[in-house]
Amino acid sequence: MDYTSILNIVAFVFLVWFIYFRFASLKGLNNLSPAQFQEELKGKLNYVLIDVREPGEVKQGYIPGAINIPLSKMKQRVGEIQKNNHVFLYCRSGMRSKQAARILKKNGFNKLSHLQGGIMSWKGKLTK
Repeated sequence: MDYTSILNIVAFVFLVWFIYFRFASLKGLNNLSPAQFQEELKGKLNYVLIDVREPGEVKQGYIPGAINIPLSKMKQRVGEIQKNNHVFLYCRSGMRSKQAARILKKNGFNKLSHLQGGIMSWKGKLTK
């Protein structure tokens, strides 16, 4: 086996791991449709709604009541979120909110939900 073959195998394994990590579901994360997401927000008392998009994206519109904690700042700002609250997350398409959920899960959060399809799938009212 030559050097190029070994390098190709390593690259392939890394690619498979990367794809799995990005798209695999997270144990304990509720994946909610837009209708389920809206219904859950209506029924909860102690919750926090977090928009994990960057500030420039939030200017295009956000779900009323959401606070903006960009994914890029989540590790630094995780202390701003109370662990006893149910945390609802959303982003543009649903990928970054899953990544944010992973960060929160590693920091001891257990009540996590995210909006499948992100704000692009949202049918409700947006605030600008």
